[in-house]
Amino acid sequence: MNIQGKIKVINDTMVVSEKFKKRDFVVTTQDEYPQDILIQMTQDKCDVLNGYNVGDSVDVSINIRGREWTSPSGEVKYFNTIEGWRINKLEAPSPQEDLPY
Repeated sequence: MNIQGKIKVINDTMVVSEKFKKRDFVVTTQDEYPQDILIQMTQDKCDVLNGYNVGDSVDVSINIRGREWTSPSGEVKYFNTIEGWRINKLEAPSPQEDLPY
């Protein structure tokens, strides 16, 4: 599955534990009703975002992850994560040259 849009936010890499790190970023879709989508890169994919800037148009390949969590009081909750695994810059449309008539 893919999401296309412009990068709105790129956060710093967050080291969660000795064996896990993540980096979140937000892509705003260019639909009729734009959506701000929080995407997470993990492990070695965190550094991929170093080559991108806020405002870049991108195509992000994603997986949707879900998990169940039971609180200490026994309440069951469900959480989703959108995990990116590849990102590509989209080419900006080139301005048309003025042609002599």
